Amino acid sequence: MWLKQFKIAIIEKDVQKLEKLMDEVPTLESQEELQEAIALLKEATDLVQGLKDSTAESMAQIKKNINFLKSTQEGRVHKLDIKS
Repeated sequence: MWLKQFKIAIIEKDVQKLEKLMDEVPTLESQEELQEAIALLKEATDLVQGLKDSTAESMAQIKKNINFLKSTQEGRVHKLDIKS
């Protein structure tokens, strides 16, 4: 049952569900279950790393966009600025 839920969480890319399942790892009886669990854990690790990298790229792009927007507004004199 745990293996099936873990597979579903990987397919759905549900990091919260993966985290919860990692906290509840059952004792696996057979060699086949152990090998499957190891393969799934590697897949989950790759998934989380990929999501982490994607988030870092998105954050870097957002930072570039913010800096660009700030640079286009610096030094502009507003029409209602009576102190200039």
